[in-house]
Amino acid sequence: MREWADDDSVPGEYVDGHRTEEEVPTFLHDAIVGWLVAIFHAWLKGAGWVLSSEAKLAVSPTRGRKPDVSVYLRGAAPSRRASLLEVPPFIAVEVLSPPHRDQVRDRVEKLFEYAAFGVLRYWLVDPEIRIVTVYELGADGRYVVALSASEGQHPVPGCDAFVLDLDALWAHVDSLPE
Repeated sequence: MREWADDDSVPGEYVDGHRTEEEVPTFLHDAIVGWLVAIFHAWLKGAGWVLSSEAKLAVSPTRGRKPDVSVYLRGAAPSRRASLLEVPPFIAVEVLSPPHRDQVRDRVEKLFEYAAFGVLRYWLVDPEIRIVTVYELGADGRYVVALSASEGQHPVPGCDAFVLDLDALWAHVDSLPE
C-alpha cells in the first residue's frame, strides 16, 4: 500500500513522506518537452500514447515521480481514469535543469527509481551540453547506456524504426528567442 494514497491529486512529487517542491521549468525546458512529445507521437502512429509532465508514476510505496515525458505502448498502458500511474511507461524522459539538486534527482535518484519500477528506457536530455543519453533496462534490473550522442541522426535501440534527429532538436533549441 502506498503511504501517500490518500491524496494522489496534490501537485508535485512525493518522496519519503514529503511533497517535493515543484520544479519551475524554463521556456527552453518546455520547448524541448514539446518537441519530444511531437516526435514520439509521430513515431507511435496511434500505437501508443505520449504523456507530459503531469503524469505521476507510483515508482514505490513511498515515492511518486513525474517524468517530463512518458511513452506507453498500446496494450501496456494504465486505465484512462488513473490519476496515479502504477504501470511503468515504455520510455520516461527527463530534460535536465541546471540546478545541482535537479541534476542529482534526475541523474541519480530517478535513474534507480525508474529501473526498480520497471521503466524499460530512460532518456536524459541535457540542453546545456547538448547530449541525449538513452538507458535501457537490463535483465539484471539495472540500466545500461544504449545510446549517448550530441549530434546527427541515430536509430534508438529497442525502439523499432525510431530515429532520433539531434541536429533537428538543437536547431529547434537555437530557434528559440534569447
